[in-house]
Amino acid sequence: MKTLRYIFTMVLMAFAVITATNVSAQSLRDGEYNYIGKISPNGTVRNDKYVAIGFFNTDGTVANKKGEVTGRLGNDLNIYNTEDVRIGYLTIDGNVNDGESNFLGNIDRASGKVTDKDGKTIGYAHGVSMLRIAAYYFFDFFDK
Repeated sequence: MKTLRYIFTMVLMAFAVITATNVSAQSLRDGEYNYIGKISPNGTVRNDKYVAIGFFNTDGTVANKKGEVTGRLGNDLNIYNTEDVRIGYLTIDGNVNDGESNFLGNIDRASGKVTDKDGKTIGYAHGVSMLRIAAYYFFDFFDK
């Protein structure tokens, strides 16, 4: 029974991580807290001049500003390239790893603070799905 409860809890936490968004567009900031863009509720990623630089599509695919698919976010907290090879993943505690399990950084769920592998703050994105934050800050899916 403990195992079943544990599995159920992990599935619920994973679902919460994937779907955590607010109704309005969420700001993206750099390490000095300067505004660098936003992600709209419809998945459009915009830069600081409000120009669309990419899209998180409802089917999980990620596209650049030309609409070309550049990767995919899986329901399993994995991030895939266009060849469907896992290039990264997110752990429940906010760690971001590459496809070979090398630590890339962390996303603090409470503050939205994004740090690199050395602990240096590289951005902030509170209220955005953690998987989208990982895709934006750690994988080159967009023309930034």
